[in-house]
Formats: sequence, C-alpha cells, structure tokens
Amino acid sequence: MDGKSLKPEQEKLIQLKAILPEVFTEGKVDWEKLKATLGEDINFSNERYVLNWAGKSEAFKVLQAPTTKTLVPAKDESVNFDDTEHIFIEGENLEVLKVLQKSYFGKVKMIYIDPPYNTGNDSFIYPDKFSETKEEYEKRVGDKDEEGYMTKDGMFKKNSKENGQYHSNWLNMMMPRLYLAKNLLKQDGVIFISIDDNEVHNLRLLMNEIFGEENFINEFIWKNGRTSAAIYTKEQEYILAYAKNIDSLELIKYNGTDDIISDRAIKKIGTKNPASEIIFPKGIRFESVDKVFPNEFGSSEKVSVVNGIFEAKDGKLANDVTLKAGWVMKDMIEDWIEGKEVYDSKGQKVTEFFFKDNGVLQYVKEKGTIHPKTIIEGFSTKSGTNEVSKLMEFKAFDYPKPIGLLNFLQLISEKDSLILDFFSGSGSTTHSVMALNVKDGGCRKSISVQLPEKCDKSSESYKKGYENIADIAKERIRRASKKIQEENPDFNGDLGFKVLKLSDSNFKQWQQITGKDKHALEEQMKLFVDPVAKNATTENMVYELLLKSGKDLNSTIEAKDGFYTINETELVLILEKAKQEIIDSVIASKPQKVIALDKLFKGNDQLKTNASLQMKDAGIEFKTI
Repeated sequence: MDGKSLKPEQEKLIQLKAILPEVFTEGKVDWEKLKATLGEDINFSNERYVLNWAGKSEAFKVLQAPTTKTLVPAKDESVNFDDTEHIFIEGENLEVLKVLQKSYFGKVKMIYIDPPYNTGNDSFIYPDKFSETKEEYEKRVGDKDEEGYMTKDGMFKKNSKENGQYHSNWLNMMMPRLYLAKNLLKQDGVIFISIDDNEVHNLRLLMNEIFGEENFINEFIWKNGRTSAAIYTKEQEYILAYAKNIDSLELIKYNGTDDIISDRAIKKIGTKNPASEIIFPKGIRFESVDKVFPNEFGSSEKVSVVNGIFEAKDGKLANDVTLKAGWVMKDMIEDWIEGKEVYDSKGQKVTEFFFKDNGVLQYVKEKGTIHPKTIIEGFSTKSGTNEVSKLMEFKAFDYPKPIGLLNFLQLISEKDSLILDFFSGSGSTTHSVMALNVKDGGCRKSISVQLPEKCDKSSESYKKGYENIADIAKERIRRASKKIQEENPDFNGDLGFKVLKLSDSNFKQWQQITGKDKHALEEQMKLFVDPVAKNATTENMVYELLLKSGKDLNSTIEAKDGFYTINETELVLILEKAKQEIIDSVIASKPQKVIALDKLFKGNDQLKTNASLQMKDAGIEFKTI
C-alpha cells in the first residue's frame, strides 16, 4: 500500500487480466497473444517450441565472456590444507565456474545445488556485461550513484514479484551457471537441483534445453515437513535430476558394503500373515530419526511392541524387546538372529536388522541395483535447522537442507567420486560427503562454492561475529569435521578442507584504449615490461598458473631450489629468479612443461635463448609470460 490511487490504464489492465489472464507475460500484455486470443489471423514470429525470455541473448554473452579471475589459498581458514582434498571456494559462483572449467572439465560425478527459489525475497547478482568497465557496471546496476558513491545495496538486488521481469531475471541468473556446470560433469555424471513451485516449471524447461529432454531422470517430491496453508496445504518441494548422458549412466548401482535401507518386506498382519511374538535381543543398532513423520507403534503394517521399553546406549538397543510380527517377518528375524542367510521378498540378501526410535524395524540390503522412490520422506527442514543450530550453538540458518536428504550421494556416486555444490549455503553437501565417507569407507571429494553474502546486521549470525554466509558455512564444516572425528575415533580418512577465494589475477590485464590516445597506449605498453600485478605473491601465482594450465586444486606442489614442481614432472614454474644452475636443475627433473616469468631474463637474453634451446632439445615445452 502506497496510498496512491490506481491510474485509469492500471484499472483497465486489472480488468483485462481477470478476463484474459493468458495474454499476460510477466505482468505485461503480450500483443501477439492478445490478437490470437481475439481471433485475429496471426503468425507468431519465429514460431517453434522454445523457452524464451527477456535478456536470454545477453545471458549467452555473459556465459561466453571469459574471466581473468583466479583463486588464492586461505590457509589460515582451512583445516589440514596441505593434505585434504575437500575444497571450499569463497566467491561469486559464475566466475568460479569459469575459473574451474579448464581444470575440472568432465571430472565431476555429481552436482547438487540448492539455488534461490525466486520466492520474491531473494537477492540475485545481476550478470555483468562482457564489454563494459567496472565503473559502468556499478553505475548500471546501482552500485554507485551519479556522484560515484557506493549505494547501500551494492551488487545485491531483491527480485520482487512486482518486478516486470521477475521470471526472466531468475532465468538469466541460472542459465549460464547451468551451462558451465554441465561442462564439468563426467559423461555418466548427474545433477540434482532443489526447487519449489515458484520456478519448477521454468527450471524443467531450462534443463531440457541445456541437458536435453532425453536426459531427464526424475522429478523427486520431497515432503519437507513444512506446511503453508493457502487454498491447499503445501508440504513439498522438488529435486530435479538430469544426467549428462543418460546412456552412459548406470542408474542406480549401489557400490557400498551395507546400507540401502528398506522396510518393504514388513508385511501387513492379516489372515494370510498372522501375528506372533518374537524376542528381539539387545545390542542391535538403534538410530534416532526425525519425528516429523512418525510411524506409530502398533501400526497394523509394522512390527509392534508387546512389552519392553526402547532404550538406547551408544547407538544400540539397551534391552530385549518383545515384538508382535507377522510370520514373514518373524521367520526372517529368527533366521537372522541365528546367523542364517536372509533374503527379502525381492530376493536381495539382508545383512542387518535395526530399530529407529519411532518403533520402525528396518533392514539393510546387500549391495545391488536399487530403485529409489520418487517421494522422499523423513527428512524435514526442521531437522536441517536443528542439525546446524546444534553444531553452531545458535540458529545460524533458516531451513538448511538436512544431510539425510542428500542420501542420493550414496546412490549415484562411487566411493572416489567428486561432488560439486556451487550454491553451498550452510555447507550441507560437504558435511554429507564427510559423513558418508565415514559410513562406507569412501574417499569422495567435495567442492563447495559460496558467495560471501553479507549477513543482516540485525541477524543472530551477525551478532555472533559472522559477517557473511561463507564464514558461517566454513565454521559449520569445521565443527562437523570435529564432531565426526570425535564420534569415529578410528576413522583415518579426510575430514579437512582447503579454503580458496576468488580474486583478481596476479598478472596485469590489458585494458582497451578508447580513441587514439597515443600517450595512454605508451603507458599501457610500459606496464607489460613487468606483467606481475602489484599485490601478487609467489604462492598466489603458483595457484593461478596451476589452474590456467589445467591442473586441479589438489595437485601436489613442491618448492625446490629456485622453482616449483606441480605433480612432480607435469609442470615446473620459475617465478623468483633465473640462472643457469636453476635451468639445469629443471631440465634434470624432466618435466613436461615449464613456465617462467619473462622479466627474470631481463638484461640476459642469452640465458633465455639458451634455456629455450635446451628445453627444446630435452623435449620440454617452454613458455615465458
């Protein structure tokens, strides 16, 4: 309410929308649709089945524009930086995805993302124009006012539903990121995307365009435990799943040793399956579950308790419990207790029975092909909030994804898979990967990317000393790692993570000279006598050259006397000094490629020429920058 009356044309548009809602697109009249609806003889321009929106061509330019950005290590914010293979990248994800293209092209097994749902309260980073200056960009999107001062909102813009390009803005944000993400997937890779009703229809069409309709796997329904009463009570969100190449995907092979969980062999008690009693001994596994979707004791379709109280100690049943079950379950349980081989109704071997604290008896099947249900239950937003709040000791996030929801990690990823999440949020994916590795002895690696979005100054997070969301996520992962280790003292796997941050290049970039300013061009040429940027460090240059040479962030870096080796003999970097002894040592190490700073040969062209000839004779690729 702004206290102003409607203009006459606004009143007419409201009336028209009530009569002909189909002729409106993003709140505006589509004149071609209006004419067609009124029976006019019309051919829609460029008529074909296609998803189109305002700004799509500009989004393609954003996608195709290269980046000069790099990633720099932040060892003081990391855990076990030199040995861990889990990675947390702080930075704007579009630029980060571009930076990762060369090193991680076709290497990622699974991507999971939980992007903004476009609820009307989300803030997006508007894509940059590839041809404008930073100052032009800042002014265009409102980062600076006409006097050149930064505005309050900075790069963040709330995509209100009143915005004339409400859906288009969201699609412009998502499209280039999804194209880049597809490049990173292996041929048998899969992407999962959480979404709700606001954009699930557009996302499905966008994914069909980018991945191909033939690579659609499923649209999972997640009963999230929240209810929002409107005309109907809504209690679900969605997870879209697409393959890079569905013909290359073996869906779904479970390669673990033990833990696909099912209760489908728990038969309904009836005349053909009469009830009888059985004593279930103490000492079996006893797990806590979310109470949002309880299965009540005594349900006719479940095993029920006759006497005894469920008590747990160190994750095990602390006492014998007498159950009432149909003979199908009774026989299975008794055989299992006696150490006999047990098979379920589908013929798959049962390796273990265990209880959950809501009274449901479940069992574990031996590895094999499974078919997960399309409706996901038992993992609520409440449980996700509780997980993070318990770790952080305050409510740090609203509705983070529970790590149990990400169980599809174990269904689609081998034990050595690389998992990527470029809308990392609270860090649930990294937490889930660590927990799963402990569970099945895997060595999956995660890459999480999160923008350092500022926390609201009135938020509890800000009051606790966290300035941005990335800082909270990093602390959540640190605490999760520590908790997992405490609960699993014998686990010797990877519970660390290395932090890297998106940064400007360590090397000076050529700036386009407008007009015919000879003096400006001369000054620009002088800059390239020394290409190293003012604030560059040797370590940061190592990481930039490593990435831009197509080596991944877990490459082995070793400092030698006067040079650095990457993955032993794959690459050598000469960045600090150049003399014949160093050249001889480099050649003796037999690398595949050598990169050296050209400025190191200043005043000694003979050394540079000799180095080039010697490298060529040794079959080594030599390049100076």
